[in-house]
Amino acid sequence: MFTYDIDEKTKLKMLDLRDAEHLFDLTIGSKDSLREWLPFIDFTKTVADTQNFIQSTMKQFSENNGVQAGIWYDGKLAGVLGFHHINWSNKSTSIGYWLGDDYVGSGLMTKSVKAFVDYALNDLKLNRVEIRAAVENKKSRAIPERLGFTEEGCIRQSEWLYDHYVDHVVYGMLKKDWEEEM
Repeated sequence: MFTYDIDEKTKLKMLDLRDAEHLFDLTIGSKDSLREWLPFIDFTKTVADTQNFIQSTMKQFSENNGVQAGIWYDGKLAGVLGFHHINWSNKSTSIGYWLGDDYVGSGLMTKSVKAFVDYALNDLKLNRVEIRAAVENKKSRAIPERLGFTEEGCIRQSEWLYDHYVDHVVYGMLKKDWEEEM
């Protein structure tokens, strides 16, 4: 089981089935804002859908392919942060994240991503962490920019989002650069 304490009020903890109702409620409670950038929102209709997601993340962890962690703040589930996939051959990964509406703008995601990148590069001994965000998703793009990631380019029409394609900006952080930043 993965747990990573960030500070006295904040921790990252691998999602498990006991978190399903909390995660479902957080997702549905923030559905309107999350839906703008996350296509899975429309497929989250019941607690069972959230349980299926959590089971897939448990399988991901058991296959040594990364972790999906709940962001817990003051004992409450505030959002999710996770690895999409770990490429062990190239020692690289990409991460994704989202917060419930009540926690946006608090600095919680920046410190959570910082801790997760530190975990990836120092504890897992990876060499590269990538973050992709839609060009227009300024809140999501602000996280890697604040943390000193390098903007590496734009992938045109990278993701189908409901009824249109969106371009993604790619940000990268290398272990050697992270050591200099921090």
